[in-house]
Amino acid sequence: MIHNVRSLRARTVPSPPITPSPFPKAPKLTPSPTSRQNNSRLDELSSKISALRGVTIDIYDNARNQDVLDSSNEVFSSMTTSIKGSAGRLGRMAQSGNKIAILKLAGMIVGIVIVLWWVLGWLWRKGPEPKGS
Repeated sequence: MIHNVRSLRARTVPSPPITPSPFPKAPKLTPSPTSRQNNSRLDELSSKISALRGVTIDIYDNARNQDVLDSSNEVFSSMTTSIKGSAGRLGRMAQSGNKIAILKLAGMIVGIVIVLWWVLGWLWRKGPEPKGS
């Protein structure tokens, strides 16, 4: 049985003859001048679109940064208004002639000066350390 399979494989079946195609061969196409010009224009348009996309992203980033600046400006504006109101109340309290109120005001001023001195001293010490040792 194995011998029969080998003999079947060994037999070759003749292939049909190759007949020429009834259709003519298509000529090789070369790009026409207008096609080349269109491709060139498409490349230019693609580069312009990429540049426009970059500008759009930059505008978006600047607008987002402007929103951050606007919100910071609003925070500082409200803080300034609050400080002005507090300073006005402290001034009226001092003008009233109340000795306790004047002592409170003086204590607040001294406390603010001490806190600022401490914070600024801490910031200046945090500077770069010398490279030697």
